[in-house]
Amino acid sequence: MLIYLRPKWFPGFPNLSRLGLKWVSTATTQNPEDHLRLFFKCRTNQTHTDYELALVSVLKSCSSLVAVFQGQQIHSIVLKSGLHSNTFINNSLINMYAKCGFIAAAESLFGSCSELDPVSCNIMVAGYVKSGHLDNARRLFEIMPRKGCVSYTTMIMGLAQNECWTEAIKVFKDMRSAGVIPNEVTMATVISTCSHLGGIRNCRMLHGLVVKLQLEGFVLVSTNLLHMYCGCSSVWEGRSLFNEMSERNIVSWNVMLNGYAKAGLVDLARELFDKIHTKDVVSWGTMIDGYVQVDWLSEAMVMYRAMLRTGLGPNDVMLVDLISACGRSEAIHEGEQFHERIVKEGFDCYDFIQATIINFYAACGRMSLAHLQFEKGIMQHVASWNALIAGYIRNRMIDQARLLFNEMPERDVFSWSSMISGYAQSEQPELALELFQRMVASGIQPNEITMVSVFSAIATLGTLKEGRWAHEYILENSIPLNDNLSAALIDMYAKCGSIHTALEVFYQIRDKASTVSPWNAIICGLAMHGHATLSLEIFSDLQWRNVKLNSITFIGVLSACCHAGFVEAGERYFKSMKNVYNIEPNIKHYGCLVDLLGRAGRVEDAEKMIRSMPMKADIVIWGTLLAACRTHGNLEIGEMAAENLARLDSSHGPGRVLLSNIYADAGKWEEAFSVRRAMQSLRLKRSPGHSDVV
Repeated sequence: MLIYLRPKWFPGFPNLSRLGLKWVSTATTQNPEDHLRLFFKCRTNQTHTDYELALVSVLKSCSSLVAVFQGQQIHSIVLKSGLHSNTFINNSLINMYAKCGFIAAAESLFGSCSELDPVSCNIMVAGYVKSGHLDNARRLFEIMPRKGCVSYTTMIMGLAQNECWTEAIKVFKDMRSAGVIPNEVTMATVISTCSHLGGIRNCRMLHGLVVKLQLEGFVLVSTNLLHMYCGCSSVWEGRSLFNEMSERNIVSWNVMLNGYAKAGLVDLARELFDKIHTKDVVSWGTMIDGYVQVDWLSEAMVMYRAMLRTGLGPNDVMLVDLISACGRSEAIHEGEQFHERIVKEGFDCYDFIQATIINFYAACGRMSLAHLQFEKGIMQHVASWNALIAGYIRNRMIDQARLLFNEMPERDVFSWSSMISGYAQSEQPELALELFQRMVASGIQPNEITMVSVFSAIATLGTLKEGRWAHEYILENSIPLNDNLSAALIDMYAKCGSIHTALEVFYQIRDKASTVSPWNAIICGLAMHGHATLSLEIFSDLQWRNVKLNSITFIGVLSACCHAGFVEAGERYFKSMKNVYNIEPNIKHYGCLVDLLGRAGRVEDAEKMIRSMPMKADIVIWGTLLAACRTHGNLEIGEMAAENLARLDSSHGPGRVLLSNIYADAGKWEEAFSVRRAMQSLRLKRSPGHSDVV
């Protein structure tokens, strides 16, 4: 039955002029409204061949507009005209139904075909992928005849869209083995897929294939390659490719800009940013994010205001980035301005933004404002509850966090993990493990973050039996062993006295580790157990790997040197922190070096080191120097260290004991008794030593 034409539009059709869509058709460049109207008006005046072509073209129009109602009417016309046996028209009908989401109707038409046709098979594979029937797409792809470039590309794209990265690459390899030459769409999809799998070697191989196939001129292919190079931390190769690109669009510029920003090369990012003629909100957001990542908040603010002056407004991602940076920097005034902008833009209704605002106020120590934001927000958002609990924990308000946790109408894995982490951090490991048992009993599956806190609590208690049980638990429940969890596991075994098991775990995950965390755990663990030589051997291995070292690494290294008495090596490692690795030593590193020099009898050098420190020495450092003076009988520096120790803590009993012993060793009994009498008058006692490991 024919539809009646209306002067304005067809019923059920979207108004293209409002949507701003462009019509694409191989048969006509007309507006789709005019195209469909013309078809129904002129179909009786066309020749048989022209009529068939018109049907194919108008069905393509219906597919593009997802106009299934009109498509069904044209299907009726096809049946009445006896043209349903025409392969081109039948394939167009299958395509229309598949793209409109009527996969059962498409299947029915496809099943009526006398034999498998590559074109109809390609259409059905694409239809199955679009409708989420990936298994059906796989089965049809396996049996379809004469697979060509379109067939393989369609299947690869379908697998990639469903995050089946490895399988998509396997299909691409099959395509190459079959001698089918990929086109620019294939290569763009394969490169994008490989970006998720990583590996600079794969990136270079695909780049070589692109050049061999002469596809480097396609901007989508080159841009995806550029993205992969930057994702593999090979920014310089990415820039070389960027310079060679014959055509660049705004996406290409933004990808290169993001590569610099993520690598922390903000000066090069800014230089590139200034060369972009027409910047979009992504360009500005990427540059702002680059400054935020290196904690240059003032520069990010300048960039943000410059963007506003161009007439562009921020998106939700940019505002979250900026207000999060304000939280890290405790920039309350600037953060409140972004909060105001979020409300103005209407973004505060989103749960993740509401949670970000609560996090911001909590990070700035304004828990009353964080709680006010929570009360004003949507109480159904679990993320907001989690953010407020995390805020209480951050501000050492563990009891308030537990009260809120108990009131939660619904808890997810992050709720439980935050609370368990809070107890572990506040030195209440028994409560952390008790809550973990309740979590498991409630049916919530712990994740890697949960288990890191669990291992931390077990390490504090030193209960090896529970540690082994928790290790078995993560294996039995297939909890991914990421770098942080691996480090926590190694640290737990080391602190529970089983350094050999810690080593076994480390050797199992060493080559899979992408960050320094597991290396730090074993280096520090070995140093703690007195295995200094092995600790430093592992550090030497680490130096040859493409892993970025941090300040914790050198705590372990310097501790190992202390235990073994490697004074020259320790001094060398200390100097390399700044000169080689651009890591600024903190007070703990200086403390390690003072300890190293003091143990070696170089008390004067240790005292000079303290005087040259860029920060004031704390109780630990003065106590370390005082202990070295007792060991090596240096009365003069010992008195000076004790004096500074008393200034920092007049009730520090162990320091007085050490000074008394120094006097006694020097035969100055009157001074020794004087110190003891002062301790008695102040009622100072030396705390007895103890061990937490059972």
